[in-house]
Amino acid sequence: MNPAIGNQEKNLAALNSVAAAFLLTGLKVVVGLLSGSMGILAEAAHSGLDLVAAIVTCLAVRAASKPPDRDHAYGHGKVENLSALFETLLLLATCAWIIHESIHRLTTRHAAVEASIWAFAVMGISIAVDFSRSRMLYRVAVKHRSQALEADALHFSTDIWSSAVVITGLLGVKLAGWFPSLGFLLQADAVAALIVAGIVVLVSGRLGLRTIQGLLDSSPPGEDEKIRSAVAAMDGVLDCHAVRVRHSGPSYFVDLHITVGGEQSLRAAHALTERVEQAVEAILPGSDVTVHPEPAPLAPEPPADQGGSSSR
Repeated sequence: MNPAIGNQEKNLAALNSVAAAFLLTGLKVVVGLLSGSMGILAEAAHSGLDLVAAIVTCLAVRAASKPPDRDHAYGHGKVENLSALFETLLLLATCAWIIHESIHRLTTRHAAVEASIWAFAVMGISIAVDFSRSRMLYRVAVKHRSQALEADALHFSTDIWSSAVVITGLLGVKLAGWFPSLGFLLQADAVAALIVAGIVVLVSGRLGLRTIQGLLDSSPPGEDEKIRSAVAAMDGVLDCHAVRVRHSGPSYFVDLHITVGGEQSLRAAHALTERVEQAVEAILPGSDVTVHPEPAPLAPEPPADQGGSSSR
């Protein structure tokens, strides 16, 4: 795929995410103020945090798409890794706040959730929008190997659960009002929030670990062995070694050494390295490959005849 088209698709996905976050934040603020619901206002603050994350992701995707320059010979892909790390930390901080608030509500037996029709409506709209944009972001993230968009998709998929927790709390309030014997349901939202927060912590931790590995130039598991096996099996290649693979944002960089016959011409060796590059790109599409050919060691010459002829 043309890199320009890929960058355009990623930028469009990030801009759509910003627009959706802005819409939800404004909607929740208006409904929260009109209905006097503290639960909706809290969700408005949460959506405001999402808006900040979406803007950071949008800026990161734009920066990462810049071509290499004198100061950044390997491009700007690491900006996406940094953005993903920022969103992961933001998610973990949000989970810490949710866990703290949930435990506080459980221990004090207080749940400030107002079950108004406006609250149900805005939470339903929030779930629909978050579901749509998280799927869109994840599809583009997988297609273009974008950690920034993947983190954004994870962030908004957790918002679906967060909104569902609020709806659970609203239903608990309604049922407790209709059936006084079910008063314990007033705490349903706090229990559900704890479960969701635990799941998000696990998923965020895995994404954060992958992001840190990318920042530390860790090799993708198993890719170096695939490349070594594929290249070593090519005609004209005697050996493949010193394979190094790292990725920067959506791009892979591969360095490898091959042993070739020392008697061939420079032109033939160059043609072979180009075939090697194509073989590597078949394994890691769009990768930047550097091949270093080395001549095979010369066979030792047979020892000179020690017998000689007798002197006259």
